[in-house]
Amino acid sequence: MNKNLIALAVAAATFSGAASAATVYSDDTSSLAIGGRVEARALSSENATNDQVKDVLKQHTSNDVTDISRVRVNIDAKTQIADGVQGIGYFEREFTANTSNDENRYLYAGVNSDKYGQIVYGKADGSLGMLTDFTDIMAYAGSVVGGSKLAVADRTSNNLAYVGTFNNLTFKANYVFDGAAYNDDIASKNYGQKTNQSGFSTAAKYAVGNTGLALGVGYAQQKDQTAINQPVNQTSKQTFAVASYTVGDLYFGGLYKYGHRDATNLVNGDVTDSQGYEFAAAYTMGKAVFTTTYGFMKDERNTSGAYDELANALSVDGTYYFNSNFRTYASYTFNMLDKNKVGKVAASDQIVLGARYDF
Repeated sequence: MNKNLIALAVAAATFSGAASAATVYSDDTSSLAIGGRVEARALSSENATNDQVKDVLKQHTSNDVTDISRVRVNIDAKTQIADGVQGIGYFEREFTANTSNDENRYLYAGVNSDKYGQIVYGKADGSLGMLTDFTDIMAYAGSVVGGSKLAVADRTSNNLAYVGTFNNLTFKANYVFDGAAYNDDIASKNYGQKTNQSGFSTAAKYAVGNTGLALGVGYAQQKDQTAINQPVNQTSKQTFAVASYTVGDLYFGGLYKYGHRDATNLVNGDVTDSQGYEFAAAYTMGKAVFTTTYGFMKDERNTSGAYDELANALSVDGTYYFNSNFRTYASYTFNMLDKNKVGKVAASDQIVLGARYDF
């Protein structure tokens, strides 16, 4: 979510727990803060279920309510190591009702210079997230186009990342190293293949004075997974361009993406190129914030004549802030994919009710 460009109440919705974290230790050179959130979320959409009848696995759909609640806890530490230079460390863990989905969202350490920017290594954000924040502004529904960014451009591990802000210009660059993880399942057709990605991404955004206008552009490139002794000289690439405009309590954002070998056709499973665009708007009215996003993405190759839509969705939600710590929201996504082509589950609408406490 966009922390810098949206009206005040919308920006408040974007802060992680660190924004309201409590300092539990502080001296002349060091500090340690703990923060996070508790978020109860109920999701209603068509879900796939399986029935085993005479040893034959059959699938049908239902509109059951799914508990997708979560808790995030983070630790933010820093210490002064030179004049205007700090050593920093950050950790965030997410816990869910289904413990198999628990994950370390962030785990990095590095150095921050008040003048030259910050460089860290570990599990950290890639560079394109700064751009997808222009349209990823909703309380629940994500950016369907921005959410398709390559792994090296997203939050990922084995990541050396830099960010610097110079007046109205913010620049980010990161490199994800080629790791040493391989698929060791002999029965798998992907046995011997690497299970991680390597590559880089870079992005820049610029706020045009005090006009309320902001612009951004970015690029990512990622090496495809390769089998041992069987190199595949293929790469995936993405280019993003974004713009936003803020006036009073209104915010408008737009995003365009073109990708090479960065998507999978929803019908035939072919790896393909993609092109997409997304528009977002927000309006703040007192303690209430109303947001909407429309995103569309298509298969640019479609050589086999298959269904070419990869995403086509309109989302709306409303959030009410009781105070800076507690909010409630309701979100609805109209999924406009053809259910006769991609199936009921992939084309289902979503309704989410949520309550969130930040600490």
